[in-house]
Amino acid sequence: MSMEGAAYSSLWRLSMADGAKKSFSRETIRRTLAFAAPYKAKLLVFVLVSVVSATLAVATPVLAGQVVDAIVAKSSISTVVWLAVVIAAVAIADAGLSMVTRWLSSGLGEDVILDLRTAVFDHVQKMPIAFFTRTRTGALVSRLNNDVIGAQRAFAGTLSGVVSNVVALVLTLVVMLNTSWQVTLLALVLLPVFLFPARHMGSRLAALRREAANYNSSMSTQMTERFSAPGATLVKLFGRPAEESREFKLRAQRVRDIGVRSAMLQWVFVTALTLVSALALALVYGLGGYYAIVGQLAAGDVVVLALLLTRLYAPLTALANARVEIASALVSFERVFEVLDLDPLIKEKPDAGEIAPGPVSVEFKDVHFAYPSAEKVSLASLEEVATLDTRGGEEVLHGISFRVEPGQTVALVGSSGAGKSTIAQLLARLYDVDSGAVELSGTDVRDLSFAAMRSAVGMVTQDGHLFHETIRSNLLLARPGAGDEQIWEVLRRARLEELVASLPDGLDTMVGERGYRLSGGERQRMTIARLLLAQPRVVILDEATAALDSTNEAAVQAALTEALAGRTAVVIAHRLSTIRSADQILVVEGGRIVERGTHTQLLVRDGRYAELHRTQFQTQPAGA
Repeated sequence: MSMEGAAYSSLWRLSMADGAKKSFSRETIRRTLAFAAPYKAKLLVFVLVSVVSATLAVATPVLAGQVVDAIVAKSSISTVVWLAVVIAAVAIADAGLSMVTRWLSSGLGEDVILDLRTAVFDHVQKMPIAFFTRTRTGALVSRLNNDVIGAQRAFAGTLSGVVSNVVALVLTLVVMLNTSWQVTLLALVLLPVFLFPARHMGSRLAALRREAANYNSSMSTQMTERFSAPGATLVKLFGRPAEESREFKLRAQRVRDIGVRSAMLQWVFVTALTLVSALALALVYGLGGYYAIVGQLAAGDVVVLALLLTRLYAPLTALANARVEIASALVSFERVFEVLDLDPLIKEKPDAGEIAPGPVSVEFKDVHFAYPSAEKVSLASLEEVATLDTRGGEEVLHGISFRVEPGQTVALVGSSGAGKSTIAQLLARLYDVDSGAVELSGTDVRDLSFAAMRSAVGMVTQDGHLFHETIRSNLLLARPGAGDEQIWEVLRRARLEELVASLPDGLDTMVGERGYRLSGGERQRMTIARLLLAQPRVVILDEATAALDSTNEAAVQAALTEALAGRTAVVIAHRLSTIRSADQILVVEGGRIVERGTHTQLLVRDGRYAELHRTQFQTQPAGA
């Protein structure tokens, strides 16, 4: 590596390193090394190959010096040719070993990326819904991308650099000191002139990179939010395109200004250090030439010292930066470990059981519940706040008890925020109760396996979410092995068969982000079709028909009635007309069941249900 190359490498490594001044616990280091433990054999081979490669790199200048000495001494042509052949062979071997070293180091780095990403992805999937309601998606994705890649550098770059540079430095110093200790010491005197500017400029560039990264993150967030279908609609509805453009341009201009400053800093730094390298070479040639003329040094030794000079400065610089690089990599590991250390609130017991075949009953037994506070489910860095919100933990359900017999339908009604959706989420085990129990056929849901819960309980939420995939892929989430015949059958029952058949790509039509290529009613019917395909024994409908017009509501309601036959159902509805035929209606207010009974019984009591009914049907007779 040339002095200029060493300058660029030094500056880049320093500017990319964060957290160099932070100390790390032994536990962080231990856990970091644990990720490399499965690859001990590959690591050992990598170290050995790096040692051999570094040795060959030092051998080339020595051979070049011997060529010069042979020429000066007017040795035989065969000697010079033979030395040239050896130099060529060393170069070929060095190139081959460099390729092997690169392959091994990149393989180690990619193996670590695979393990880290898989570990984080699997762990995040175990987190409760409360985690996702608080966390910024971009910050979480960054842990899977930027931080994991930062951790990879410890194995793909820093590790290989430390091993090869230590060997190269030791061999270079031995050869240079043995050749001329005076010239070697003179070369080392200039080392601080090389290192100190690197650290100063590196820290300035690192600050500029962080600032640019923040502005780029802001631009990415703005683009992600504004370029989504609902975000673009909101901007257009409120007529803010000009203001949005102005805000975006200000951030982009700042990134441009930082880019110009960074480019100029790099140019000044590299130019200055290139000058230092030229001065160092001049001193070597001057002092070495003097010793050669007076007969204290061979001409070939001067060439050896000059060639070894860059092989001395580059390893020294790299090793001086190694601490910074390692600290930077440990920061990335620590940020990944932060996510892995979040304890999932919903856990599967080792001896989790199954649900007996046949219809399933549902029972809530004196259930009390409070949504978990932020400190239990989130990180300040993932929410992108200085400190976590201390609110939360207040009880929202107070002694909920009811039973749904197999095949019966129970409806939950009440004011918004009364706790109806919370009850549904507890039944689906998206959260766990604080006290009491939720049971399926007499078994606490906390004693059931996740697979048993997912196969027994199906839920349609009120937002009708779909992935940016094909209609087929969205439906097959419910039953991956289902064939086209089954898919078309559930589409027919959800009154979507004609629509899907009319699309150019049919089942292979992409629905767009969050299903926005479909209307609100079509999206909701698609989620109902997905439920019908899953065929769960317990069905939860959380405002499943809220997005439908009267015609579609009637059609889908008929399909749901057919699908719910023989199944246990818990239905949440604001439209009381959709739950008149329920076997039991529970009126929930303030986290408590204040009334229960059939539609007719509750109207006769003239309580809260009757009040809700009159509000919705003021123009109809009370008994309608």
